[in-house]
Amino acid sequence: MSVTAFALALFAATPFASAAAPELAVQPLAAGKAEQALATLERASIAAPHDAAVLINLGIAYAQAGHDAKARAAFEQALACHEVIELDTADGTATDSRRLARKALKMLERGEFRPAAARSEQLTYRD
Repeated sequence: MSVTAFALALFAATPFASAAAPELAVQPLAAGKAEQALATLERASIAAPHDAAVLINLGIAYAQAGHDAKARAAFEQALACHEVIELDTADGTATDSRRLARKALKMLERGEFRPAAARSEQLTYRD
């Protein structure tokens, strides 16, 4: 699964006031402009701290920006959410939020959220 397809695992119908706000982060996140998406996603995570879709996308933005520890924390928070929701990815597949969070953690470990140039300079351990 490509990072772009993964990154757009957005936003199941969640009951928080600014549902449109995270959607504003989709374009920059898909384009690899993580810093631009971070402010929107950080606000959304404050408004809905248990929204797995927001947390997964926040983790992706952190990972793309090189903040691996924050990315891991966001993915682990999404994994720990009590409510498991079904999310649609950009490639049209649907999966549950815990499965997506586990996949995100594995991708983070392998460095798959980093730009291609950075990945080619690093050796990674594959599952």
